[in-house]
Amino acid sequence: MKWLTILLLSIVTFAHAQNAPKPYGALPSKRQLAWHDIEIYGLIHFTPTTFENKEWGFGDADPKSFNPTDFNADQIIKAAKAGGLKGIILVAKHHDGFALWPTKTTAYNITKSNFRDGKGDLVKEIEQAVRKNGLSFGVYCSPWDRNNANYGTDKYLAIYQTQLKELYSNYGSLFMSWHDGANGGDGYYGGAKEKRSIDNTTYYDWNNTWAITRKMQPMANIFSDIGLDIRWVGNEDGNAAETSWETFTPLPPEGKNVAVPGQANYPQSPMGVRNGKFWMPAECDVPLRKGWFYHPTEKPKTPEVLFELYLKSVGRGAGLDLGLAPDTRGQLHDDDVAVLKTFGNMVKHTFANNLAKAANITASNTRGNSYNPGKLLDGNRKSYWATKDNAHTASLEIDLKSVKTFDIISLQEYIPLGQRIEEYTIEVYRNNKWEKIYDGTSIGAKRLIKLETPVTSSKVKLNITKSPVCVTLSEFGIYKKTN
Repeated sequence: MKWLTILLLSIVTFAHAQNAPKPYGALPSKRQLAWHDIEIYGLIHFTPTTFENKEWGFGDADPKSFNPTDFNADQIIKAAKAGGLKGIILVAKHHDGFALWPTKTTAYNITKSNFRDGKGDLVKEIEQAVRKNGLSFGVYCSPWDRNNANYGTDKYLAIYQTQLKELYSNYGSLFMSWHDGANGGDGYYGGAKEKRSIDNTTYYDWNNTWAITRKMQPMANIFSDIGLDIRWVGNEDGNAAETSWETFTPLPPEGKNVAVPGQANYPQSPMGVRNGKFWMPAECDVPLRKGWFYHPTEKPKTPEVLFELYLKSVGRGAGLDLGLAPDTRGQLHDDDVAVLKTFGNMVKHTFANNLAKAANITASNTRGNSYNPGKLLDGNRKSYWATKDNAHTASLEIDLKSVKTFDIISLQEYIPLGQRIEEYTIEVYRNNKWEKIYDGTSIGAKRLIKLETPVTSSKVKLNITKSPVCVTLSEFGIYKKTN
């Protein structure tokens, strides 16, 4: 009966090997996984501040100053789509307090402007253009209101929460509810023209305010310094740290007791926290121009600069949130349109052809046929290669079958099971020997490695050298940057 025992043992071992790996650490939610798929989106600033040629409105601009001569939501969204953006967040109300929809909460809104003869709803027009062009829609409603006479009193919170409820109710499913820590200072405040301060740890009652978001828009990712879903990267330069963990534990700054929007652990924000309490990837926000609002003396960033920002944001497991600023016509300037199109084509053409797609891959360890290394080249994020439970290191040898020249390497972990890999190296076969070209740490949702100079080789090796648990990897690619 010894043979039967061996057979049964083999069957059990095989079945065990075919089981999916156990999750590790904090895990992404369904809404966060959808956010990771978007990668690049835009943040539109367009209020009376645009017509004042300022960055921050004081709250005292005449509503009739908001009077675009040729507003065209479709032009803005088509330009964004050409740039590769897959989502748009509209600043429905900035700190100046001017609401771009016909709200019942304040008289300082679009119905008091000349836009559409006082019968317009700019939020609705943007939302409809976004959906018509196949993008996702989100909103930002500033908690600070420099126009509202009730700001700083106990009457304002209900006003702010009602504004959120209106935006959550009337503009379809949202992919993001964007929040910052704006919390008081000089303002018009109904004509008071004074400085008002609030306690930002309690005034906006974030726990109950965000409970409204969760109830009314369950698929909307909440963005702020402290999440709940997406964290601020800690700068407005558009880049995450080279080592970038998707997990985070919000902490108050030194000398403070509570972590809230506008008051969190910024030194750790670009890198994240290894084994943090929450899955909370970073958003890298950066304006296309110098400022968030349109200024006629500014020029947009070049496509090359945007591509570098893409590599240092999306290519480090984060999202790239690009500030778009319509001009006084209510359209994106021709310069912005041209830059977005060139940048979009650069990303599209660079990553259109995976030079490894026909390669043979061999792995030093494989969990079973359901997790074989061929899954790395199938273009499907939901399939992945995995090692056995006891294999925390492994090597992959990628035979390209012919000599290829490339300068970008792409890696993606299977993030539904957590961020696992902590260290790895990449080698290429040249001059009859293996030569190391890169030392890496984090991978996460996506890692794009831009080599200093193009490499020519027919073989590439990926060595996973440190992981607390068995390895999972969903995609591997090599590319040559094109303009």
